[in-house]
Amino acid sequence: EQHRFGVMQREALRQKTGGSAHVLVMTATPIPRTLALTLYGDLDLSVLDQLPPGRQPVRTRWVPPDKRPAAYQFVRAQIKEGRQAFIVCPLIEESEALQAKAATAEHERLCTQVFPELGPGRIGLLHGRMASKDKDAAMRRFRDGEWAVLVSTPVVEVGIDVPNATVMLIEGADRFGLSQLHQFRGRVGRGPHQSYCLLLADDPSPAAGERLRILERTQDGFAVAEEDLRLRGPGAVLTQGLRQSGIADLRVADLADTKLLEEARREGQALFAQDPELRQPEHRALAAEVRRFWAGKGPVAGVS
Repeated sequence: EQHRFGVMQREALRQKTGGSAHVLVMTATPIPRTLALTLYGDLDLSVLDQLPPGRQPVRTRWVPPDKRPAAYQFVRAQIKEGRQAFIVCPLIEESEALQAKAATAEHERLCTQVFPELGPGRIGLLHGRMASKDKDAAMRRFRDGEWAVLVSTPVVEVGIDVPNATVMLIEGADRFGLSQLHQFRGRVGRGPHQSYCLLLADDPSPAAGERLRILERTQDGFAVAEEDLRLRGPGAVLTQGLRQSGIADLRVADLADTKLLEEARREGQALFAQDPELRQPEHRALAAEVRRFWAGKGPVAGVS
């Protein structure tokens, strides 16, 4: 789950081995920087482009505000068929600064106003401030079917496997990035039943609306990552490397120009094989430029 680690965190892990260990990065949705480094030739790539056995494609829909009751009715229908649902909220508690759904308040509202017919003890709550044993107990109750609905913060993003869960309803979907939304979607579709991801966003910005439409169009995590790269940019590729998205260091080259990048990489490898220290007279100007470029860049310059 590479997108959950920052550049410095990954560098700290690498340094525990003295910096000499091989690095294997795995993710369902590469962050923009990683995809850019792959295109740039700094990472070798293996793509697993098939769903694991037993997985089902997840139908994804952006639900406008006036269709919220219909979304709840759909969840209700799935529960009547014996299925379960996740409802993800951006916050744990309500905030004066942010107009976003909070898990604790939403849990209370769903129990008393939206799904009162489910009865007491059928809607659970999970968030990151709970003790580890309480979180484990909550997940066990949901996995065992004691709870029909689990209201949660983004803590359910990874490591959750409930094959009977067929609905992922995401409140404030416009507040999450593409990679995170795709990870949420991956919590359902793990069993034999058709699964659904409902994206609720009351007033998304144009950029957020585009993200939601991308999720509607594609199930492919790599395609999601490519769109993320297009929208957010690759971040720092050649400099200190702390930015994982944003405007690229390159001023002329396009990271999507694969043929040119491959040719440049081959030329660089050939030059390094011929003159690794750049001591030959014809390479002195290049050596000076390389020293100037990397001067003061610190130990994270090569972090990927």
